[in-house]
Amino acid sequence: MTRSADEAAEPMAAPVADRRVLTKEVWLVLALSLGASAVSAIISFTGVLTSAKPISSQTAVIVGSRAPGRPWLDLTWQIFAVVTALVPVALVAHFLARGGETMRTLGFDLRDRFRDLGRGTAVAAAIGGAGIVFYLAAYATGANLTVDPARLPDTWWRIPILIAVAVQNAVLEEVIVLAYLNRRLDQLGWSVGRSTAASALLRGSYHLYQGLGGFFGNVIMGAVFCYLYRRWGRVMPLVVAHTLIDIGALVGATYLIGKVGWLPG
Repeated sequence: MTRSADEAAEPMAAPVADRRVLTKEVWLVLALSLGASAVSAIISFTGVLTSAKPISSQTAVIVGSRAPGRPWLDLTWQIFAVVTALVPVALVAHFLARGGETMRTLGFDLRDRFRDLGRGTAVAAAIGGAGIVFYLAAYATGANLTVDPARLPDTWWRIPILIAVAVQNAVLEEVIVLAYLNRRLDQLGWSVGRSTAASALLRGSYHLYQGLGGFFGNVIMGAVFCYLYRRWGRVMPLVVAHTLIDIGALVGATYLIGKVGWLPG
């Protein structure tokens, strides 16, 4: 029997024994992916707070060179980083398969690609525009670092790598922090409110390296994405939205920082 979108998004709670296994599984997936990133971001922000410099005078670089002055080695490292960052997504697919599920259970497929693209584009336009305003406001209050999305050499592969990083970020974050985590927390018997809070706070925490603006902005984004995921029963529109937002940030900033007065750089 084919599951409906609502059934896919809100499964029945698992038996107690299975819940213990699922709890360990969730901790392992997060420890190997964005949970570890959250801890790293907290340590990084602690360093920012304990520095003698004001927060807004410090810079957070999202994509930087991994081998300055050696473009081919740099490219190799960039590709390696993108591919290995997606390994936890493969692990999620493995765990789902062991339980008789697939990535289609999360709505991560191309069944409804045109509707997913339309919804994702609309979400990206709304969230992306609001995100820029939120970042500028946070920076103006001194609560956020100066975010430099990309510091890559001016080579032929710069833009393709930035697009690849945007896709990687979108797939990793939305599959794990949005779809997988919410599904597992539902199976563990958590309420929708608790699951949404956990997902949104985790999303905010691994962006804390950008400052308080990055944290609160992503918490809000996470809550909105959780609502839309449950409403649509599919993660793919949010993957599209996140990809477009990150492409706009990474590629756009590459050409705008230092050339427009309203964008810190």
